[in-house]
Amino acid sequence: MADQENQPTVEKKEEGQEGGEEEVAPSTDVHFEPVVKLEQLEEIKTLEEDEETTFKMRSKLFRFDKAGNEWKERGTGDVKLLKHKESGKIRILMRREKTHKICANHYITPEMELKSNVGSDRSWVWSTLADVSEGEPSHELLAIRFANSENANKFKEAFEEAQKINASLKDGRPKEEKAEEKKEEEKEDEKSA
Repeated sequence: MADQENQPTVEKKEEGQEGGEEEVAPSTDVHFEPVVKLEQLEEIKTLEEDEETTFKMRSKLFRFDKAGNEWKERGTGDVKLLKHKESGKIRILMRREKTHKICANHYITPEMELKSNVGSDRSWVWSTLADVSEGEPSHELLAIRFANSENANKFKEAFEEAQKINASLKDGRPKEEKAEEKKEEEKEDEKSA
């Protein structure tokens, strides 16, 4: 009975009518087998799993090309300041919008000086000794531009705060933690003496 429901209906025309052929009604239950079977994609690791985002905003990044003596666009996307959950160090990471290719990846160090870009209140310039976005660490002069000056100032505040945090870290731990640990050791030494 189920086979009859899926069969197309056939109407026969009488011999007196023109054509004398059978008409086949189209079937509403059409099923196609896929030519290629797609496998489940593995989870893509971005190496951001052990970090928390402290700042994220859309921007455009440029690098200074010394050979051409001009600014070259590196990419447009979200710039992030990522704090490592264990070490507490903060790095800057930016991926291009559509390809997700890294265009900036380096730690924010106290030696970096964030300067305003000449002629713009919505962009900043800084130099880094070890940007590893291209694979190998390289010295880069970078500029970042935001949609408005308010966003640019928020980035400056977050950048400077990250510099302070990274400056206070030594051996991957804040100086406060090391000072507390030292005090506890001194107390234990006094008790044992």
